[in-house]
Amino acid sequence: MIKIFKLLQIVLLSSFGFLGLLSSASAEMTPAGQEALVKAGETMYQHRCRVCHSNDMKHPSYGPPLKNILGRKAGSVTGFNYSDALKNSGIVWNEEKLREWIKDNKSVMPGTRMRHVGITDKTEQDFILTFLKHISK
Repeated sequence: MIKIFKLLQIVLLSSFGFLGLLSSASAEMTPAGQEALVKAGETMYQHRCRVCHSNDMKHPSYGPPLKNILGRKAGSVTGFNYSDALKNSGIVWNEEKLREWIKDNKSVMPGTRMRHVGITDKTEQDFILTFLKHISK
């Protein structure tokens, strides 16, 4: 399965000619290119995040929904048993903080209840962040 995602990365990145520059390149892309990035992000989200998080506030999962996460205060969705560390962190989710969290949430928030994510591949992070931005509009 990982090989499929790596192949998807290679195909998308080589198609756009922006190896590792998705964030800055996305502003210059056609609507079709943007749609492809969102779809790639959705695929990564389904593979990496969906086990615990929905993307719909009306259909929560084990963890809080990630729709509209950008600009949201950490630990603020009602009905979830957040760790004291997360509830009291003062974090407001932005792209930079989400990237850090996706890479190593245990370092960002010692004491969090969320299992370690550890998505260190920047391209995978870019795809997921593109999708999260898309569902946070």
